[in-house]
Amino acid sequence: MILPTPIQNLIDAFSRLPGIGPKTASRLTFFLLNAPEEVAGKLSEALHDLKANTVDCPICYNVTSAGRTECEICASPERDPSIVCVVEEPLDVLAMERTGGFTGRYHVLRGVLSPIEGVGPEDLTMRELIERAKAGDIRELILATNPSMEGDATAMYIQQQINLPGVKVTRLARGLPIGGDLEYADQTTLLRALMGRQEMG
Repeated sequence: MILPTPIQNLIDAFSRLPGIGPKTASRLTFFLLNAPEEVAGKLSEALHDLKANTVDCPICYNVTSAGRTECEICASPERDPSIVCVVEEPLDVLAMERTGGFTGRYHVLRGVLSPIEGVGPEDLTMRELIERAKAGDIRELILATNPSMEGDATAMYIQQQINLPGVKVTRLARGLPIGGDLEYADQTTLLRALMGRQEMG
């Protein structure tokens, strides 16, 4: 079936989004086609605002509203500026904030080192992170990159670059999930849990 060009263009646009295949893209497109005009209008307005009214925080590189000199977390006097959690993407900040247990600030790398994909330190906010550490206000950097080859390589690179007195570099603990059974854990997870064991009490 040959679809009208506007419909096919929207299906193609949705298909480029992560996690959306051709069937889901088609369902979304036909939903919008049959929905009231205001639904499509609000979606169009929200997409425009997404790009027009958001910027990167000049301190931590998390996303924030346009016109702000720093994001809400960096501006908050209740956050400890001496503890900085280094994450890959803004979505990771949301994940950390959902825990309700971190009261420091963040630094968003905007990716990870990946020589295969041609991503080097200069393509990330690595230089800005090193400058923040050298400014002397940070006493702990928590490396919260993903437990992947690229995430581990990025964490090791940061650890090597930030070899400063008074700055402790830590890595998020990894191991067994709550409610998981040993028999179902893969070798790497089990080994990391064993290596990261802690004394009870």
